[in-house]
Amino acid sequence: MEIHKTPQYFKKIWAYLFIGGMLPGLSMADTSSKDHLYHKRIELHEIEVKDNLAKTYLKKTTSTATKTDTRIRDIPQSISVITEEQIKDQSLLGLKDAIQYSPGVMAGQGEGNRDSIWFRGNQSTSDLFVDGVRDDVQYYRDLYNIDRVEVLMGPNGMIFGRGGVGGVINRVVKEAAWENKNEIKIQGGAYDHKRSSVDLNNRIDERLAVRVNAMIEDSGSFRQGVESERKAINPTFTFKPSDKTKVVVGMEYFNDKRTSDRGIPSVDNGLQSYPYSTSRSTFFGNASQSPNEAIVKNGYAIIDHTFDNGVSVKNHTRFSDYDKYYQNVYANSQVSNGLVTIDGYYDNTQRQNFFNQTDLTYNFKTGSVSHKLLTGLEIGLQENENYRILATPISGVAASNPFASLTFNSSKSRNTSTDISNQAIYIQDQIYLNEQFQIIGGLRYDKFKTKFNDSVAPANSAAINDQFISPRVGLVYKPIEPVSLYTNYSLSYLPRTGEQLTSLTSSIKSFDPEKFTNIEAGIKYDLLQSFSISSAIYRLERSKMAITDPSNSSNTIIVDGQVTKGFELGVAGKLFDSYSMYGGYTYQDAEITKNQGGSTPIASGTTLGHVPKHTFSLWNKYEINETWSAALGVVSRSDMYAATPTTTTAVNLPGYTRLDAAIYANINKQTKLQLNIENLLDKTYYQSAHNNNNIMYGYPLTARATVTYTF
Repeated sequence: MEIHKTPQYFKKIWAYLFIGGMLPGLSMADTSSKDHLYHKRIELHEIEVKDNLAKTYLKKTTSTATKTDTRIRDIPQSISVITEEQIKDQSLLGLKDAIQYSPGVMAGQGEGNRDSIWFRGNQSTSDLFVDGVRDDVQYYRDLYNIDRVEVLMGPNGMIFGRGGVGGVINRVVKEAAWENKNEIKIQGGAYDHKRSSVDLNNRIDERLAVRVNAMIEDSGSFRQGVESERKAINPTFTFKPSDKTKVVVGMEYFNDKRTSDRGIPSVDNGLQSYPYSTSRSTFFGNASQSPNEAIVKNGYAIIDHTFDNGVSVKNHTRFSDYDKYYQNVYANSQVSNGLVTIDGYYDNTQRQNFFNQTDLTYNFKTGSVSHKLLTGLEIGLQENENYRILATPISGVAASNPFASLTFNSSKSRNTSTDISNQAIYIQDQIYLNEQFQIIGGLRYDKFKTKFNDSVAPANSAAINDQFISPRVGLVYKPIEPVSLYTNYSLSYLPRTGEQLTSLTSSIKSFDPEKFTNIEAGIKYDLLQSFSISSAIYRLERSKMAITDPSNSSNTIIVDGQVTKGFELGVAGKLFDSYSMYGGYTYQDAEITKNQGGSTPIASGTTLGHVPKHTFSLWNKYEINETWSAALGVVSRSDMYAATPTTTTAVNLPGYTRLDAAIYANINKQTKLQLNIENLLDKTYYQSAHNNNNIMYGYPLTARATVTYTF
């Protein structure tokens, strides 16, 4: 059923549904009773929602934030969703590209070999999940098999366990569905970019469906000597043995080879330094000595069953095997008197993850109050081996020709193994007091056993047992149906082994886990059925930080030493029939609250690195007619520090504004052409950093053309 959708139309829908008015064109003669009229209204409403949201930038429900299928409007937390339609329209290939228009989150440099995400002033390389299960090795994640990307802001310990300190990102994998729909994409663009992908979905019979996603890519870069190759395949099978049971089984092989690129250094200019002025293509170090590769193998099974008494159970089992190495030769000092130091190392990680999650959901009532009760159990086993080999650095390399060939040592500077077992139980209740008030409360108990062995520094070796309780409580008030006002309190913890399970030292191994406390309030408003606005204010405190004692550099102490306060505003969806939007604005005030000692002291009140005060992004797509569409996007941020300034060094990255654009042509029902342009005005800017001397230029004017054929 096709319905013409305008703002006036939705106003009439609201009046019809919530006030009791009648839509023009609906005759009372078609109804024989008030009950019949009521059911007809609800039916029209549901048809319109499905039709209007089929291909938009708005996702209205998620099962990730609460482990139950819940309206995003009813979740007391800031959440952004990058939908499949947006992934296609913006020609998004990787995770760091996907989040560039999302408020409150931004990508770091990641040393040119991994996803590095900043959530509310906190950096993470491991708060990354797939279908709600931890995916924590350092590599670049592709979107070839992804239905949507969900960004959940604030500590998320109650749902996700350890970490989740400033937020998490969850990728939802495409699964086989009961339709015969196949898609082939061929893509080419600047810097010798070539990519092909397929999405083949077929219904075998009424009980079985099969889907295969696959991708191959070979690309260059605007950076000298930098190349990348990736390939992947992900078959999934969906089986329904009965109407109440669904089983999803999948396997994935993913391989990513690329050049590690850590960008350019800064130039020594006293207390306030800046990126060294050079060509955007200049590679500091040696590209041929900077290979890295990640091989990821996943196997998973998800079983859902619904009982007749309102109880449903879901079990998710996932095994992942990661083989990751990287070698990099890079600038390891500021440029001083025209000279720079080139350093390097080789790093190898082997990790196997096994996770099993079982969730039990029960819907029931106590009098007039409705409950959606969740109880769950998670078991996790992780085995990690990591070693590092250093190179002999070369100093006095001319910054005008910053090439060096390094010699790598024969001995290992680091050689660790980490075995982790984690058991967690959690309980959550979503309480619907009435149509206006809802409460969500939950607790998670984690028992975390770590066996850490350091063969290079045996004093660091230890067996540690950590236990922590992660609570969350939130209140939702709905003055009218499309509007939700909320407040939320949540905690997360991070054990001392760190995100990558390699950070334990003799001085910190007896310390309790770091603690992250978030207080948030916000409003979510479904302005139209296809368009939503959200905003939030928050205060996130990082406590139990291990720092060097300012009065005794040989001593390590614990302080409550970092606070981020901010405001986020987001928009998503279709504002008119032909006009779609996605983006937002973020204000952040993030600072160190305690003096930190050591060889490079940091003073209380210092602004955190890689946290701009202002960021703004907005993607706009306009459908001109049935054949042609066009889009224009803007990404902007204020200046920021490359790293948290010390008492002797601060490197400033200037702010920038970048324009993106796209043109789309529907040749026929099966064939679509699109051209995506990044940095339309060829703005020279610095996009991100890993530290003061690993600063990455943003891409110059770049175009990418895609042909999509559906059959």
